[in-house]
Amino acid sequence: MRRLIFIAAIIWGGWCVSVSAQTFVLAPATNAAKPYRADRILIQPKQRVSPALLDSFHQRHKSRLLGNFARMRNLQILEVPAGETVESLITKYQQSGLVEFAEPDYLVYADATLPNDSYFTNGLLWGLNNYGQNSGTPHADIDATDGWDVLTSASNIVVAVLDSGIRATHQDLASNMWVNPLDGGHGYNAFTGTNDPTDVDGHGTLVAGVLGAVGNNSIGVCGVAWQVQMMACKCLSGGTGSDSTVTACIDYALANGAKIINASFDSPTPSLAVSNAIVAAQAAGVIWVASAGNNTYNVEVNPSYPTCYGIDNIVSVAYTTRTDALGGFSNYGATHVALAAPGDQIYSTFSYSDTSYYPPSNLGLNLAGTSFSAPYVSGACALLMAQYPADSYQQTITRLLTSTDPLPSLAGKCRTGGRLNLRRALRTILVTTIPTTNSGAFKLRVSGGLNRTCVVEATTNLADWSPVFTNISSPNGTFDFVDDTTTNSTSRFFRATAAP
Repeated sequence: MRRLIFIAAIIWGGWCVSVSAQTFVLAPATNAAKPYRADRILIQPKQRVSPALLDSFHQRHKSRLLGNFARMRNLQILEVPAGETVESLITKYQQSGLVEFAEPDYLVYADATLPNDSYFTNGLLWGLNNYGQNSGTPHADIDATDGWDVLTSASNIVVAVLDSGIRATHQDLASNMWVNPLDGGHGYNAFTGTNDPTDVDGHGTLVAGVLGAVGNNSIGVCGVAWQVQMMACKCLSGGTGSDSTVTACIDYALANGAKIINASFDSPTPSLAVSNAIVAAQAAGVIWVASAGNNTYNVEVNPSYPTCYGIDNIVSVAYTTRTDALGGFSNYGATHVALAAPGDQIYSTFSYSDTSYYPPSNLGLNLAGTSFSAPYVSGACALLMAQYPADSYQQTITRLLTSTDPLPSLAGKCRTGGRLNLRRALRTILVTTIPTTNSGAFKLRVSGGLNRTCVVEATTNLADWSPVFTNISSPNGTFDFVDDTTTNSTSRFFRATAAP
């Protein structure tokens, strides 16, 4: 019987790891200096070459003509046939004497407008863009500027912020607040049982600014997601809440369509009520982003909750500094903490007034902690859900965790050993095997983002890869590929790549 084998290689910046499991993630190759499409080349015919002679050459090499531009001296786009590579086909045309040049179809990238928010442009928001300002390490950030080339808005995603409330009228938050269609409120207050989650402590408003302050509005700060719907769920007052206020807010979030819950708090005591509520969130496909805690604990030795419940929709986050070091009082854990994100020297929206930010620049205060690394990840999850709407919560988490930047400071300190990278997360390709009724067929579902050209490649020797299927993903960001080669054929390996 033929063995059907799938491999995925995660290729970033020159290193490559092969894996074999049921679900695989592949980032588009970036080790080439000039990335290009694997399914097309461009040629410029010589001026006096007979069109019939050139067409005959195309047919002999099975190169289908996709486009001819008369105003550009008959520049042509050719499809690379199955079993052929871009490099070898270019060589054949270059050696034919029929063309002035043959070259790859090089990729081009959208140049997203960087946000014009004043505290982004002056360098205070180093976690989004670290170019070495204030003794930082260049690129010790989440690569937000390149991530925003892919997507800035998660306006259809509701994120419940379980915290001290949010100042919903703040100039940098108001348009990103979720609105309850029944009562016009922006969330829930578990202490009063009302729709008034006003923030009098400031913590929740700080968290909200990191996650989803309005981007590119010429004022203040910007969040990871420039547009998003933030639901204020007040379960903390004076820095303290209880299991009953937390579970009440979880219930409200689930009843009103939240897809992500940001929980920037922790407890040393496990609760059956809270863990069961998180399981209910899991059943609803909701991701729970948890701050790992600020006790400098190894949570494998001194457990912190919800981080240590062991439920697969929980993503626990440690914090890093502007030099990519593990935060000085961040909790950590090789199993229960998933990844890290920036959480030191944070600047964000505050609850004093509709125009206030914290900390005041003239006081030299340092705002730090896993409370702020968690909303970095919640914002990234919101963008991932907007970019890949067909993904399950497990698939969103897989994209997130397989795309981190590995750091020496995080080795053994969290499950991925890495810090959040928004660009990589948004550009990953998720490939999942799908059962088929045909016993001789192998079916893959490729999820590469909305209307994105993806190429499935195959090999028998892990060295010579050939494109076998090219398609543009559907409006839900996916397409299916079926390999129904006869069962006695040589085992084949598959991978997928995509344009950014």
